[in-house]
Amino acid sequence: MRKTWIIALSLSAGLALAACSQQTQENADKTVDSAATDAGAAASNAVGDAAQAAGKAADQGATAISAAADKAAAAAEKAADTAGDKIEEGATKAKARIHEETAPDKH
Repeated sequence: MRKTWIIALSLSAGLALAACSQQTQENADKTVDSAATDAGAAASNAVGDAAQAAGKAADQGATAISAAADKAAAAAEKAADTAGDKIEEGATKAKARIHEETAPDKH
């Protein structure tokens, strides 16, 4: 009888451990699934953040290029105006010099 009780208790303990193992396995599976979901969400967020940062950098780069182009255009316009003024001044001096050299009272 004593052996029967020992065997019965051993079987009960074994079944309890097996049930506990099954529950532990299910919990582990849930944990892995949850971790995979979290990792996927984090990766998706990282990709979205990277795309947003790239877009912002492109916008900033375009703004900087536009500003530099505007500055270069203004400098070119100023240089052209200065060159035009100097050419006009030189032409006026040349005309005056030609007039002086070809005046009838000089010959």
